[in-house]
Amino acid sequence: MNATWSNHMADASSVRTTNRVLAALPFLEWRRLEPHLEWVELPTGAMLYESGVVLQHVYFPATAVVSLVSSMQDGASVEVAVVGNEGVVGVCAFMGGGHALSSAVVQSAGHALRMTARSIAWHANRSEALMQQLLCYTQALFTHMAQTSACNRHHALDQQLCRWLLLNLDRRMGNEIVVTQERIADMLGFRREGVTGAALKLQKAGLIQYRRGRIAILDRAGLEERSCECYAVVRQAYDRLLRDAGSSRLASEGRVRASISPIAPRLATA
Repeated sequence: MNATWSNHMADASSVRTTNRVLAALPFLEWRRLEPHLEWVELPTGAMLYESGVVLQHVYFPATAVVSLVSSMQDGASVEVAVVGNEGVVGVCAFMGGGHALSSAVVQSAGHALRMTARSIAWHANRSEALMQQLLCYTQALFTHMAQTSACNRHHALDQQLCRWLLLNLDRRMGNEIVVTQERIADMLGFRREGVTGAALKLQKAGLIQYRRGRIAILDRAGLEERSCECYAVVRQAYDRLLRDAGSSRLASEGRVRASISPIAPRLATA
C-alpha cells in the first residue's frame, strides 16, 4: 500500500467500500486485488484515454465522475454513458479486445482506484467471482449506452437534460452539480443556446436553480416526472446490478467460510 493511499484511507475495509464493484467482491478476493490498486486523484477535464487506444489502466471511481464520450471526425462529441462509484472505467481491458471504444473524460474531480490493464485482465481470467462481477457491471453499462443512444435520437432536449441531470446527481454527494451549460451542451450534442433555453424552463418550473456554473436540484421528483423513460431504464439496470452483486457476495463468502480454516473467517469479517 503506497503512502498516498495511506494518507487518504484509514484501512483496507474503507478503501474497498469506496467503489461498489469492489465492495461486492468477497473479502478474500479483494485482498488479492489490493496490492495491485493505486489511489489516484482525477482532476476535472482530465482525459483518461482516447477512443481507439490500447488501454493502459482501468479506474474504479470513488468520488470522481467520468464521462464516456464518442467523438466524430468533425470534432463533435456526445456522452454515451457516465460512470461513478457504481462502476469501472475501461471495461475493454478485460473483455478481450484491449482497445478503448470511447474516450473517457473526468466530469467531476475526485479520486479513484487505478489498476493496470494487464493486471485486471490477469485477475479476471484467474477469478470467476471477479469476472462475474465485471461482466454484470458491463451488462448494466451497455444498457446505459444503448438507452442513451435511443434517447439522443427520439426525445426532446428538455427530457434529455432531465435525464442527464438525474444520472449525474446519482453519482455525486448532495444536490448540486458543478458544470457549465457549455459542458452540458457538449455532452448532449446540442448548441449551448438550446441547453440554456431548456435549463431556463426547468428553473422557471422550480425544478433547478442555475448560477455561475452550478446547478442545484430543487425538486428531484419533478425532474423524474419531466424526464423521459430512459432515466428509469438505466437506473433500474444499475439497481438490479447492486441487488445481484449483494446476493452473489453473500453466497460466495458463505461458501468460503464453510471450506477454509478457522483463521480465515476472522479475516473475512475484519
